[in-house]
Amino acid sequence: MGWDLSPWQFVALAAAALVVGFSKTAVSGANTISLAVFAAVLPARESTGVLLPVLIAGDVLAVLTYRRHAHWPTLWRLFPAVAGGVVLGTVFLVWADDAAVRTSIGAILLLMAGVTIARRGPSAGAAPEAEEVPPVSRLKAPSYGVLGGFTTMVANAGGPVMSMYLLSAGFRKLGFLGTSAWFFLIVNTSKVPFSVGLGLIDARSLLLDAALVLFVVPGAILGKYTVNRINQRLFEQLVIAATVLGGLQLLLR
Repeated sequence: MGWDLSPWQFVALAAAALVVGFSKTAVSGANTISLAVFAAVLPARESTGVLLPVLIAGDVLAVLTYRRHAHWPTLWRLFPAVAGGVVLGTVFLVWADDAAVRTSIGAILLLMAGVTIARRGPSAGAAPEAEEVPPVSRLKAPSYGVLGGFTTMVANAGGPVMSMYLLSAGFRKLGFLGTSAWFFLIVNTSKVPFSVGLGLIDARSLLLDAALVLFVVPGAILGKYTVNRINQRLFEQLVIAATVLGGLQLLLR
């Protein structure tokens, strides 16, 4: 496939692709694990180009599963700021080395998790399980949108930032997953021309993607099966835990 990969390295990438599918339909933010695996097996910058089509495949499956639960007013408020963040991320990638990327993204993820935990307080998760559309703060959208666009462009790590935004806004499970699914399908697709222009996506990366996307499907099916068996409180705790672990992993590498 044009990559000097051992069988165990390919197995690691395949497992990471499975986690992508699971995260898209169950615990958003868990794909920071996949980000870490891809960056460990492949050169860090090139890994973002290989991972992006795998994420898009997961986004398609998530939209097919949760498309009716998206909260579009939230999405429309986010998109202008996200576009600005993507542009900033592209500029950052032109000059930043791998260490600068990892440190900045890790710090942002930990900051967002800390802010969300502090704002939610000890009563987090006490709300009823019924699906509700929360009131969305117009002030939060620009700041989280820029951070989400920046992190998703730089390291495909926008999931935890947007998870913190949606949790802080009070989204329930299905609304969270439906809104997140549409958000990342649109944003990740829009990133493709930037990634091609930066040389992160090419024929060699797409050949490896063709093999890895096959593992996204079982992960997505497993996530759909699992999410119906996770209560709201545990769901939120898992999302925050995945965010913290992802941030620490990036900082400590």
